[in-house]
Amino acid sequence: MNATGMPAETVNVLDRRNTLGLPTDNSRPHWYAACTRANHEKCVAEQLSVRSVEHFLPLYESVRRWKDRRVHLQLPLFPGYIFVRIALCNRLPVLEIPSVARLVGFNGTPVVLPEAEIEALKAGLERSVRAAPHPYLRVGRRVRITTGPLEGLEGIVIRKKNALRFVISLDLIQCSIRLDIDALSAEPVSDWQA
Repeated sequence: MNATGMPAETVNVLDRRNTLGLPTDNSRPHWYAACTRANHEKCVAEQLSVRSVEHFLPLYESVRRWKDRRVHLQLPLFPGYIFVRIALCNRLPVLEIPSVARLVGFNGTPVVLPEAEIEALKAGLERSVRAAPHPYLRVGRRVRITTGPLEGLEGIVIRKKNALRFVISLDLIQCSIRLDIDALSAEPVSDWQA
């Protein structure tokens, strides 16, 4: 037993939960990733609006070539996912939507997404930063953006067709997006942190 009256093992488990992004207060709203059926992200967003649930569905514009014409489509930046800001104790309205499979987490417990990442992503997309889905990357050099609307975000820098691209990876849902950046607006992130 410790000073809180709980066994030391229980306290250690609670401390680990906090480092994993698991909520400690179920009554405060946090951002979560909701996994949806394929190609149902916009339908889920409509249902969340009807239910007055705060949500964020980042979209990008894609030009597709059909037989006789080119079509501009608004597609989800993270296919199969929509972000919801809810108190965990109020998750039922989200989970009752037929196209929502679950809230992303570990061992059945939804994991909180960092508020700063969602807000930075929203701010960047509102300022018309060009974004597109990108394969999730596990290797590469991590950098931190130092200027502009995405300041503070960390990601991986890649080169493609002589242009510098910045890849933001959301580890929880194993999805990435790529953004065009200026090479002078990024600084390397140390591999070792104290």
